[in-house]
Amino acid sequence: MRNAFLFLIAIALFVSCSTNRAYKSVTPVYGYNSYSESRGSKTDMTKNSAGFSEDQMIVYNAGIGLVVKNPDTATTRITSIAKKHEGYVVSNSQNSVSVRVKSQHLNEAIKEIELLGKLKYKNISGDDVTMEYNNLTIRLDNANKARQRYLELLAKAEDVKAALEVEKELERLNKEIDLLEMQIRNITQQVNYSLITVSLEERTQPGILGYAFIGLYKGVKWLFVWN
Repeated sequence: MRNAFLFLIAIALFVSCSTNRAYKSVTPVYGYNSYSESRGSKTDMTKNSAGFSEDQMIVYNAGIGLVVKNPDTATTRITSIAKKHEGYVVSNSQNSVSVRVKSQHLNEAIKEIELLGKLKYKNISGDDVTMEYNNLTIRLDNANKARQRYLELLAKAEDVKAALEVEKELERLNKEIDLLEMQIRNITQQVNYSLITVSLEERTQPGILGYAFIGLYKGVKWLFVWN
């Protein structure tokens, strides 16, 4: 009977080890891009019974450079724009602020931020994480199945030694499941909330001579217009 129990443990170990490589043989199903810059819309991501995403999952990041009169005031207004679009502040320093906004509001939020100063640059990039998400989902599904088998083995354990062996594998699987769930949540968060990083440069104020030259320039320009 003990040999039979050890044989079951060996089978469970084999199944557990396969969770780290089983996902390599599965090809995820791709659908249409879930975010369109031209429309500024994002569809709800549909998943089949195994938890796979059937749409492309895109992580969008935007970078904006602005020359502003007052960086502190601009930071406050950027924070308000993020909250308006169901987002939040990620980080905030003297000359930079990073916020996340709902991905379907990304274009609208960028346009509002651009109006806060003189635009120096703007870039938007997208990273397709569909394959990574589906691979993690497959590994999580396999780990949960292996965990259930070990729980069944634990209930059948005949002595303390056998129970300890099973509990050791359960502890390892629980850590793996927690890590996979955290990674999946992180990807989902990044897909649902796009990151906007704004670099702020304070506008240089001209000195006394600067204002004099500006006045002279405007005066000469006015004369040429009238002539």
